[in-house]
Amino acid sequence: MTGAAPVGAPRRATPTSDPTAQLPLVVIAGRPNVGKSTLVNRFVGRRAAVVQEKPGVTRDRLELECEWNGRPFVVVDTGGWLGKGDTLDAKVTKQAERAVAGADLVLLIVDAAVGITTEDDDVARVLTRSGRPVLLVANKVDNDRREADAWELVSLGLGDPWMVSALHGRGTGDLLDEVVRMLPDRSGSVGDDQEAGSGPGAEPGGTASEGLATRVAIVGRPNVGKSTLFNRMLGEERSVVHDLPGTTRDAIDTQIETAEGPIRFIDTAGMRRRSRTEEGTEYYAMVRALQALDRADVVLLVIDATDGVTHQDQRLAERIGASGSPVLVILNKWELLGAEARRDIVDDVEDRLAFLGDSPIVKVSAKSGMGVHKILPALGRAVEAYHHRIPTGELNRAIRSIQSAHASPGARIKYAVQGAIDPPTFTLFTTRRLPAPYLRYVERKLREQFGIGPTPVKFRVRIGS
Repeated sequence: MTGAAPVGAPRRATPTSDPTAQLPLVVIAGRPNVGKSTLVNRFVGRRAAVVQEKPGVTRDRLELECEWNGRPFVVVDTGGWLGKGDTLDAKVTKQAERAVAGADLVLLIVDAAVGITTEDDDVARVLTRSGRPVLLVANKVDNDRREADAWELVSLGLGDPWMVSALHGRGTGDLLDEVVRMLPDRSGSVGDDQEAGSGPGAEPGGTASEGLATRVAIVGRPNVGKSTLFNRMLGEERSVVHDLPGTTRDAIDTQIETAEGPIRFIDTAGMRRRSRTEEGTEYYAMVRALQALDRADVVLLVIDATDGVTHQDQRLAERIGASGSPVLVILNKWELLGAEARRDIVDDVEDRLAFLGDSPIVKVSAKSGMGVHKILPALGRAVEAYHHRIPTGELNRAIRSIQSAHASPGARIKYAVQGAIDPPTFTLFTTRRLPAPYLRYVERKLREQFGIGPTPVKFRVRIGS
């Protein structure tokens, strides 16, 4: 399949399935290193966007839900806007332009300590032509002297500047008051009975739809094609894609509607070995990727098929296995391999990632779309298995049959219960400790008898008389 159309019939979430789809969008724009991400973190009240004192840290656009004085809205952090630069800079700028095109309000951030630059002028002209409402924000106004200097920004033609210090919080409350005053009234976009971010199924800081959607983290080493796969499945260029390792810095959530139900995809930064992770930017990007992994229901482990399974892939797979989430192994760049190399890489995965159990292997080309349509059905099967529950009566009849066929030497399972799902977790009440090989035998037989699909299975053994 070619082109940028979504594969597997996904579409962007409709207003009825995702309340955030109707929330007003506030886009934070400006040239690099003026404090955009710091202001976003100030708005949301946590360090959600990666911040470091050098330009170019933010590359993808990051959407986060905020609330001020009872008014929810979505704030969009964009990469630095550059009129000139390399191909990566051009893609980052294009991302910012796309965000502005869908904005209800744009905040143009200018560094008051530096004053107006050529790039500030260029961005101001683009925003004026966009026809979107714009607030001019003078950042880094930490004292009265800076406040006097900030008035020169009036020459940008966007009105009087709102003077803030995103780092210290100075003036941000007044700015937020003006932001919510200018937002369109969309009351009723969130149900009257339950507000977004509260009620059953919602997570702290999230929306009710987040609790209903399956969370799928896309992880892997740098430059294996995660963002290309992410964009292919969404059907739009949502993450910046460039042939430079480390392009993605933030974990980005985007929800789509699919035949398998709502899915919230999380595109993460590439994970390097600790010894090769820089202080600062890459460290925090890795932390966010690990956090995304811990809150995922299913993980797509993307491997570059042309490289084979590397030691770093193995370490990352071990980390995924510890999270307890089902795993789909995605072999990307499949089209570049010959017949013999394809057989070798499949054998390599089955050998070096054997500890992932029955994890499906999906062969794709994220660039062309080949095989990507197989991912959503595989995700559906993994989610169903993750939620699998066996009635206690049926479980114990199976346990008796398993022991009759092959008993454990010196030990007996008296009875069993399934204490949890996500993943299926069984408590075995035994007379003595069960050997690890026998536990694997019990797991294999339960999988066969009850059709438990590609999900981890956990056992807890309680020994009694």
